[in-house]
Amino acid sequence: MRNFDDLSEREMLALAISNEEEDSRIYADFADGLLENYPASAEVFNEMAGEENEHRRRLIDTFVSKFGEHIPLVRRQDIHGYIPQKPVWQARPLHIDVVRTRAHEMERAAARFYRQAVSRTTDASIRKLLGDLAEVEEKHDMKALNLEKQLLTDSARHDEDEGERRRFILQIIQPGLVGLMDGSVSTLAPVFAAAFATRDPWNTFLVGLAASVGAGISMGFAEALSDDGKLSGRGAPLLRGLVCGLMTFGGGIGHTLPYLIPSFYTATAVAMVIVVIELLTISWIQWRYMDTPPLSAAAKVMVGGALVLGAGILIGSS
Repeated sequence: MRNFDDLSEREMLALAISNEEEDSRIYADFADGLLENYPASAEVFNEMAGEENEHRRRLIDTFVSKFGEHIPLVRRQDIHGYIPQKPVWQARPLHIDVVRTRAHEMERAAARFYRQAVSRTTDASIRKLLGDLAEVEEKHDMKALNLEKQLLTDSARHDEDEGERRRFILQIIQPGLVGLMDGSVSTLAPVFAAAFATRDPWNTFLVGLAASVGAGISMGFAEALSDDGKLSGRGAPLLRGLVCGLMTFGGGIGHTLPYLIPSFYTATAVAMVIVVIELLTISWIQWRYMDTPPLSAAAKVMVGGALVLGAGILIGSS
């Protein structure tokens, strides 16, 4: 690797050309990755890719006039202190806020490079070009913001925000809610049946732990295998399965942990309080994200939970 200060003017121009080409392709990748869900933002990044290509052409023209046709391959990763850009294809699916933040960082890094490069050259025409590009990159953030204002109208931004919210609900909230409901409600019967049958907190804890782990694994696989997400838009099946499985386990283990308390009656009282909290949490999620009326959501969940809880206590006490 080379130090930046050791680069010749020829090598510095070659590095600038390589940087602009890479940045242009990254912006084009952003546009491609955002096109389906954020078409207006994708157009902004297409415009930015075109700007970087124009910078590359100006740099190449200057290089050819000064040093000839052959441009050596000098890249960021060849220079000490540079942090290589993470390939966009490794970051899919793209989140719009993350993309905008990364674009801002790229523009700042480009401006900083050109300011440093100006101080390393004595050729007047090269200094002028590098100085002009430094100024352009410093203003690029503002230009990108202006492009967003032109292309990303209030209507387009609203549509993109709604699409983001819908994907979040389909990919995270929905499988998580299904898991939480299954874990919180379906494990009530075995846990409280074991509790009232044995009156032994430790054995009850083991039953609850087994039920929670088993339900989590079962629900995780069921969610992951139910839909590949391509037609439904529900996202990666492995992510949904992981969310569903973890929430199922969490729902079951919540009212199981109190049975680590040695006193049966104390453990049961704490477990019942946690059951109420779990059911209220489910009702809140249904109201917050599924537009279910709060009283209706609470009533349905509470009635269902009470029936399962009562069945477990009845079976365990018989």
